[in-house]
Amino acid sequence: MEQGARRALSAADLSHEIIKAALKVHSVLGPGLLESAYEACLLYELQRAGFRVASQVPLPLIYESVKLDLGYRIDLLVEDTVLVELKAIEEIAPVHKAQLLSYLRLSKKSLRLLINFNVTHLKDGIHRILNGDDWRKPS
Repeated sequence: MEQGARRALSAADLSHEIIKAALKVHSVLGPGLLESAYEACLLYELQRAGFRVASQVPLPLIYESVKLDLGYRIDLLVEDTVLVELKAIEEIAPVHKAQLLSYLRLSKKSLRLLINFNVTHLKDGIHRILNGDDWRKPS
């Protein structure tokens, strides 16, 4: 299927497809690599599946109606709907969750995935936030 040729998916279905692709990447690569390796491979998998994906998307900060480009970046933006933040770290800290809440608010998107590839089982490294208040691992 050509890129962008998919039928429109709900944010929940889209997040499921992103997680499936991440599971494949983790299955092939395993833990212990740099974040950039996982990002490149996940980008490839999602584009190969026909999704519109942008990487390292600038995220400006609007402060009192002034647009400030401070170098914030969204790792992956899938179908202009789901923000994906990738990590390859020992464990997710509360500050990472706070960062995601801030990015979600700044981007005005409703769903963000945090995927930490530096885990034995990727299901333990996947978290999502929906509408700014629903932290949980996907079921």
